Amino acid sequence: MPATKWFDLPSPFAMKRGVDLHHAGVAYETWGTLDADRANGVLIVTGLSPSAHAASSEADPEPGWWEGMIGPDKPIDTRRFYVICVNTLGSPKGSTSPASIDPATGAQYRLTFPDLSIEDCADAAAALVHGLGIDRLACVVGCSMGGMVALAVLHRHRGIARAHVSVSGAAHALPFSIAIRSLQREAIRLDPAWNEGHYDAAHYPENGMRIARKLGVITYRSALEWDGRFGRVRLEADSRADDPFGHEFKVESYLEGHAQRFVRQFDPNCYLYLSRSMDWFDLGEYADGDVAAALASISVERAIAIGVTTDILFPLQQQEQIADGLRAGGAASELVALSSPQGHDAFLVDLAAFGPPIARLLDRF
Repeated sequence: MPATKWFDLPSPFAMKRGVDLHHAGVAYETWGTLDADRANGVLIVTGLSPSAHAASSEADPEPGWWEGMIGPDKPIDTRRFYVICVNTLGSPKGSTSPASIDPATGAQYRLTFPDLSIEDCADAAAALVHGLGIDRLACVVGCSMGGMVALAVLHRHRGIARAHVSVSGAAHALPFSIAIRSLQREAIRLDPAWNEGHYDAAHYPENGMRIARKLGVITYRSALEWDGRFGRVRLEADSRADDPFGHEFKVESYLEGHAQRFVRQFDPNCYLYLSRSMDWFDLGEYADGDVAAALASISVERAIAIGVTTDILFPLQQQEQIADGLRAGGAASELVALSSPQGHDAFLVDLAAFGPPIARLLDRF
């Protein structure tokens, strides 16, 4: 049996902004065993780009994007918990998305895909949980964009989990993050090969995706990280392109290599839809604009919000807001502020810092 499975969403699947999806679904993977009372489930909702393959398994031994966090005797211990990682609705990594075939037309959705919101991603994840026969999870863990999705799951599906771990997440989009994502989308849309979403392998918005990814990577790490890792080290003169304005510094070469590895691995239209869904998200809209009140209306027994002092994309103030808001709602809620130099990406690489607080919360079950 393959590691990645498919879950059929209810058809029609109602989207927040008014257009239904038909015959849609999400990809997911699981680790561990669901106990007899179906109470040991841990749902993981991801950032923009990861797939459902968060960790290796017998079915797929390839290391996952959170390999060091999930498994036997790891912080999210699969000897104790039934772990579910869902690939978000709208992602090209297996779930129904703008890159999927529209069953009504036989062609790719492209820009005819319904407007996608974080709430739609949350409803799809909740449908999967209930479809697996789970009424109440032990915990919902959300990373980056997944932190937004996790809060929407908890807010829209009251009582679905006993605990929450927010990992560099947010209850709403901040202006700086909106500005960066707006530039990323503009880079893609201004590439002539994007062609209003009608590209193919031969005519592909490579340059737009390269620039979008570079902008993203710059914000995923901190200035401290860039300085310590690259300084002002230059490339060898004979390794530079024959271009008076070509890459001259190693940091430029690093960004280019990172972008080249990404551009053909993620669909541009999906990038546009998922990016915009984050900008639209504001939990405060459910409480007359009061984010704190919306967070306080979420009912969980315990929670931790983990953030990094060097994160400029989902800054520490947003983790503090989540921790305070959930505490006001009655949760035993804790802010964990880490000083990792790796910025927003720290949760992917600095597992020695992120693992212990997650393990501490889950050890209380």
